[in-house]
Amino acid sequence: MTAAFRAIRLFKTDAGQEARFVDLTDADLMEGDVTVRVDYSTVNYKDGLALTGAAPIVRVWPLTPGIDFSGVVEASTHAGLAPGDRVVLNGWGVGETHHGGYAQRARVRGEWLVKLPEAISNARAMAIGTAGYTAMLAIMALEKQGLTPASGDVLVTGAAGGVGSVAIALLSGLGYRVSASTGRRDSEGAYLTALGAAEIIDRAELSAPGRPLGKERWAGVVDSVGSHTLVNAIAQTGYGGAVAACGLAQGLDLPGSVAPFILRGVTLCGIDSVMQPVAGRTEAWRRLATDLDLARLDAMVRPATLADVPALGAAILKGEVRGRVLVDVNR
Repeated sequence: MTAAFRAIRLFKTDAGQEARFVDLTDADLMEGDVTVRVDYSTVNYKDGLALTGAAPIVRVWPLTPGIDFSGVVEASTHAGLAPGDRVVLNGWGVGETHHGGYAQRARVRGEWLVKLPEAISNARAMAIGTAGYTAMLAIMALEKQGLTPASGDVLVTGAAGGVGSVAIALLSGLGYRVSASTGRRDSEGAYLTALGAAEIIDRAELSAPGRPLGKERWAGVVDSVGSHTLVNAIAQTGYGGAVAACGLAQGLDLPGSVAPFILRGVTLCGIDSVMQPVAGRTEAWRRLATDLDLARLDAMVRPATLADVPALGAAILKGEVRGRVLVDVNR
């Protein structure tokens, strides 16, 4: 009989759902060919939706939430992984249909795991988390469309959040001039400037219905907000520019016009981190190891314990979480 380990479990109730702290054993884990001793997880916007029930993220009950984790392989029958390997997991339905990262142990399929680059510790892997990995995927997509620092300014929306914070640090480190859009301009301006933002824009400039075409302001955009913010960002992107859409904090709708696409040749790139093929994941983590200033990463991290997670899930939906949350699941 294996020793018990601590986890958060979400249970379906007559009133909706309930989060409970429980003690489990390996017998409570789902099928997989790799067992991981989990060291860290984090709190992403999607985790907030799952923890609060604000959206139907969880589709199997009861379920351990948490869409990502980092840790060490304890047992494996997967050809590419051996005990002692340090690994990271992002997406693949974990925390939705498969037990996730808010537990001290996990059993998953080996193809869902990426070996961590030597330069990234297990703690920093979850300081980056799915939000930071998504930011890297977005920047890679913009680069494929020809974006370079010489192209012009890059806009980052939802700038004080996880995706936005890492995107700013990455882009500024790569030599881009970054405009950061946030609803917390007064309280977070100094924080965003320290990450590398050259200009802070109040999100009110972008969040209301706008014109089909606006002044050409940006060569590229990393958007984690969606809805009117995304539409206005597209409308203000310059000729031949590209926009990477990876979030829906304002909404799922896209209430805009085809004008930027057919009159300015703007490209809209959809960014999916959940089912991203292994090659893309591996390249994103390789790039994070070389392109992300770890001192800037450390400056955006807020430490937390497993007990803090439910409250943080509610807070992130209210826009009350700055940067990245690092959850030590063993505290």
